[in-house]
Order: sequence, then C-alpha cells, then structure tokens
Amino acid sequence: MDILKVIEVLAESDTSWEDAAQNAVKKVAKSVTHIKSIYVNEMSACVDGDKIVKYRINAKISFVVNRGS
Repeated sequence: MDILKVIEVLAESDTSWEDAAQNAVKKVAKSVTHIKSIYVNEMSACVDGDKIVKYRINAKISFVVNRGS
C-alpha cells in the first residue's frame, strides 16, 4: 500500500483557473515526485475595472511518500 501526503498550495495565472492549477502542479513538481492528484478547494479572481486580471486557486496536491508492496 502506498502512503500519500497532501499539501495545500495557492497559485495564480493571468489566463485561467485551469492554468493556475497547472502552474501549481509545475511548481510543486520541482521539489516533489510522484504527484498523484490535485483537488481545487476554492477559486477566486482579481478584477480591474470590468476585467479579470488574475485567476487564483487554493488547492490540495497529493503525492506518494512511501511506496508499499
């Protein structure tokens, strides 16, 4: 059985919430291996005038810390 760890991260993008999620995974992957999933808890956006300028997410990323047999 694998043992998983879950970390909570915040990420943002200028283009979309999907891109913000991808940015989160890319950043975490620089220091963590065996990422299994991302769960987006919350989405928000920054607005300037009548335009969304930043897409933000709060997400949980799970990864394997101990591979079982």
